[in-house]
Amino acid sequence: MNLKIETKNDILIIFVREERLDAHNSNDLKTKMQELFAAGTKNILVDLTDVRFIDSSGLGALVSGFKNAISHQGSLKLTSLQPQVKSMFELTRLHRVFEIFGSTAEAVENF
Repeated sequence: MNLKIETKNDILIIFVREERLDAHNSNDLKTKMQELFAAGTKNILVDLTDVRFIDSSGLGALVSGFKNAISHQGSLKLTSLQPQVKSMFELTRLHRVFEIFGSTAEAVENF
């Protein structure tokens, strides 16, 4: 999986550089978030600008990351959801679980 990781204001930003977040690659994201939280990272922002499609495996990886954040007294937030991805979050009601922002800058300000 193609991930780009940056740090801004003590917030680790994971840019998912894939058009699809699905069963073929979602485990890579899940594993990376587990490693980061275990290493002491407290705040992770996942930027989904490039993701045009997400399935239940992709959603599951993000939910796993969210639970991992809570267990490490941290937080996981999302930004830049494309319309199809946003509709999946609404359909599954996960938009009520995650804090979702329109831009990375807006999300960084809200940590």
